[in-house]
Amino acid sequence: MVMNTNDFVNKLDELFETTVKSSMIHECTMHIENKKGDFNWSKGYGGRSIDSIFNLASVTKLFTTTCIINLVQKGELSLNDKLSKYFGRELLDGLHRYKGKEYSDKITIENLLFQNTGFPDVFAVGKNNLNKRIRQGDFCMSFEDYVDIARENKKKFPPGTIGKAHYSDLNFEMLGKIIEQVEKLSLHDAYKKNIFIPLGLHNTYLMENENDDCADVFYKDKALHLPNLWRSIPASGGCMGTSKEIMIFLKAFFGGELFDKSIFEQLKKFAMIQYAPPLGQYGGGFMKLNISGIASFYRLKGEMIGHMGGSGSFAYYYPEKDIYLVGDVNQFAKPGLIFTIPLKIAKLANRYL
Repeated sequence: MVMNTNDFVNKLDELFETTVKSSMIHECTMHIENKKGDFNWSKGYGGRSIDSIFNLASVTKLFTTTCIINLVQKGELSLNDKLSKYFGRELLDGLHRYKGKEYSDKITIENLLFQNTGFPDVFAVGKNNLNKRIRQGDFCMSFEDYVDIARENKKKFPPGTIGKAHYSDLNFEMLGKIIEQVEKLSLHDAYKKNIFIPLGLHNTYLMENENDDCADVFYKDKALHLPNLWRSIPASGGCMGTSKEIMIFLKAFFGGELFDKSIFEQLKKFAMIQYAPPLGQYGGGFMKLNISGIASFYRLKGEMIGHMGGSGSFAYYYPEKDIYLVGDVNQFAKPGLIFTIPLKIAKLANRYL
C-alpha cells in the first residue's frame, strides 16, 4: 500500500478538530493503525488519550463472540445447540411467541450470535424504556429482568428467519450465560483466559465490584456514573478498556490470532439491522458497514467490519485500505457519530492512501 501519510494525517487532524468543536463532545479519542503497525495516528481531547479508560459499550460483543468461537472450535458447544440445553423451562416457557405460535424451543446459539432470534431490543421498548432510564442515572437490572422484557413485548419474526436480524442485547447476555456454563468460569475470567492474558491486555476488564474503575459517559452535558448498569450487561456492553489495548485486540480478532481465521467464512452472513439501514448490517457476532453503497453515493470501495457502542465507541477494520480504527466520542445523545466518523475516515483513506 502506497501511503500519502502527510496529507492523510493532516486531514485526520482536521476531522478530529471538527468533531471536538461540537458543544456536545466533552471527551474524545481516535486511534488508527495499519496491519504492519508502521502507520500510527492518534488524538485525544478533554483529558483523554489512547491510554485512558473508556466504556466499550457494545464493542464488548466482540469479546463474547471470541469466546463463543473458541468453544465451537474446541468442540465444547455447537452453533446448532438449542437454548434448552443451557436454560430451564421456567426461563424459556413463553419467551418467544410469534403470532400465537411458540418458538422458544427452536432458538439456537447461532440465532443469538447473528441477532436472528427476533427478540425485541430490550433497551428500546416501552415508554420508560432502559435507554431513557440511563439518562436519569444509574440502575441495576438482572438477567431475568431482560428476559421478562423480551417475553412481555412483541417479537419481530420467528427465530432463524433467513435474511432477518434485529439487534437485541438479550441475545448476547444469553451467550454470556452459556459461556459461563461451558467454561465453568465467570465471564470476566473467561475473557481473561481467551483474550486478555493471551494478548497481554492489562487495562481491559469487566467490572466485578464497586472499586473497579468506571469511566463516566455523557448524555448531552450530564456526566453519568453507571457502575451498576455496566455490571448488569457484562456480555453485551459492560467492558472497560483503552484505545491502545482495543487496537491490539481488534488486530488479533481480524488477524486470526485468537481463533482460526477461516471461521469468518461461516460468520459472514449479513442481514440489515434496525439501526442506520442500509449502512449497518449484522453477521456472526460483528457488524458490517456497507460503505460502498448509497451511504457514500457509491464513491467508496469495500466494507468496514467490527462493532460500535451506543455510548459513542467504535472499533472497525477496513480491509480495502488495511487500516484499523478505534475511538470513542463519549456521547449517548449523538449515536449517529459511531457511523458517520468511520465513514469519514474511510473517505479520507480512499482519497489519500
